Amino acid sequence: MIPELLKALPLTLAITFTAMIVGFCLALIATTFRVRRVPVISHLADLYVSYARSVPVVLQLFVAFYGLPLVVGLLEIEDFVSPTVAAMLGLSFYHGGYLSEVMRPAYLAVDRGQHDAADSLGYTFRQKLTRVLGPQAVHIALPGYGNSIIYLIHNVALVMYIGAADVMATAHLVMERDYNQYQFETYLVLAVIYALLCLAAWLVVRFFELRSSKFAPRAAPAKATIMASV
Repeated sequence: MIPELLKALPLTLAITFTAMIVGFCLALIATTFRVRRVPVISHLADLYVSYARSVPVVLQLFVAFYGLPLVVGLLEIEDFVSPTVAAMLGLSFYHGGYLSEVMRPAYLAVDRGQHDAADSLGYTFRQKLTRVLGPQAVHIALPGYGNSIIYLIHNVALVMYIGAADVMATAHLVMERDYNQYQFETYLVLAVIYALLCLAAWLVVRFFELRSSKFAPRAAPAKATIMASV
């Protein structure tokens, strides 16, 4: 059983990494518009985040699987939407909306004085974000980002419902072939695989948390605060 499940593991990892990368880009774009409050576009970004967080993930996968071919047909493009592509796009859409609600509070959590200090130095928004606000916001967002990656790994198991041959789908095929006589053993192996994936993700995020601790916002000492007020 285990060799067959491991053969399907690369597809599971490919879906996960694709959703992580594309979802991160979508979250970055949505968060930028939500923070800057650009007319109309910010409201569309809010609507996207609300959809991604409110609709169950399995329904988002069905929308991607059945909706994308309709869009491709209207654009008169050759149909390229396979279950794997639909799984990647559906999970990317979900992950981007969820991750935006991690990034935006982290950005807003940076002390207002940091914004004013960067403005007083004449920084542009890009310079302010990369040199002052970004490192501090990243440190704040990392724990939530780690949770979002773990949730994404969990939700990858749902792609079997649209026909993607990931680890979960392969496990069900193996059980059906063996007349469901090894269900407990199969699910136990699956539990170990997903637990190891989540553990690896947590260790990576934890490493970056420790590296980013030097950018953690620190409260000003009481003496300095009193002297500043005087």
